[in-house]
Amino acid sequence: MRTRTLTAVGAACALLLAASACGTDDEKEDGGPSTGGGSQTLELGVITPMSGPAASTYGEAARTGVEARIAAYREEGGECADVEIEIVDGDDASTPAGALTAAQRLVQQEDVYAILSSSANLFGATQFLTSQAADVPILGDVTDQSPEWRQPGNNMFPAQPVPDPEAVYSILGEYMAAIGGTRMGGAAFQIPASQGALEAAARSAEAAGLDVGYLNTSVQLGSTDVGPIVLGVEESGTDVLYLPITFDTALAVVEGLEQEGVELAGVLAATGYGNDLLDNPLAIDAAQGVSFSVGYAPVSLGTEATERLADAVRDQGVESGIPGYAMSSGWINADLFLHGLELAGCDATQQEFIDALSSDDTYDASGLFPRPIDFTVADQPESCSYFVTLEGEEFVTVEEASPVCGERID
Repeated sequence: MRTRTLTAVGAACALLLAASACGTDDEKEDGGPSTGGGSQTLELGVITPMSGPAASTYGEAARTGVEARIAAYREEGGECADVEIEIVDGDDASTPAGALTAAQRLVQQEDVYAILSSSANLFGATQFLTSQAADVPILGDVTDQSPEWRQPGNNMFPAQPVPDPEAVYSILGEYMAAIGGTRMGGAAFQIPASQGALEAAARSAEAAGLDVGYLNTSVQLGSTDVGPIVLGVEESGTDVLYLPITFDTALAVVEGLEQEGVELAGVLAATGYGNDLLDNPLAIDAAQGVSFSVGYAPVSLGTEATERLADAVRDQGVESGIPGYAMSSGWINADLFLHGLELAGCDATQQEFIDALSSDDTYDASGLFPRPIDFTVADQPESCSYFVTLEGEEFVTVEEASPVCGERID
């Protein structure tokens, strides 16, 4: 399925473009693949779950984030704002096999210029993408944690910093200790990114002087059957919880613990920061006091970069201006694409795009990251996060931890 963005017609065109830029698919100059910018239409593939259990978390929200960033860029008159961009959907069906099928179709049938990934299942396609599609730029949120994201010199570029999965950073452990935790526990999905995040958090907690209690790394993706997790936390004496899982599942854990009367020093969720939570009164009640780690500057900081994001999100109908995880993923992925296009030149070939971004060390998500990503090295020198806590109906910035950066622990 194709979705027009910068060349949309009718009401959508009035929202996204100046009237003079509107057109139809018939205006594309040739029927071949889009290998450069300029007056051509660049076809931009987006791989994300549009069906299956992960669709409610990603899907339309991830694509909307891409559309919002491109629309904001056009309105600001960016250097390559005259380049027309067409989004081509790639549904990974919430499975690694589905991600491979989507990648093959986008490359072999749709001839896309580049692919943006908001998919925890992209690891099912990375071998294909780095071998048979090595001339196609791949940019993504690295939630699949494929090792190819860390390898400089290929065609895969992380839109968010991706640490060595074997590395441990001090941030999470120190934060859990600061909020009064003494025994850390958590739950993870049966996917490498989620499992790796929990294991690294446990080692960080140990380095900060905490004991490690209940750890569950085999939760089914999208499941809300959390009875065993609640029981494990209660019986182990765990008093601070880290949950690198989707917020639907994390919220079920929090509610289950509250129903059983289990008191914790704190709960830290890797996802859930966003308007989706604020739109759900029941979730607001259940998540009071839950903290969230955010890899980019939260809207509550009120910087130029966060205001740009908030304004664009409000234009998409989100009153709070706070994107959910999937929407922010799409936004940052698209932002990296636009950054690379400006580096390489608006009419750059795919190989020129890859070459330009491979030597870049300046990308900071247009001001949303506390440190730029250096694409010339495998590992960033430190890891940084922002922390916010839900208080009432607002995400309140944790002042001492916005951001907080930590070096790798040996």
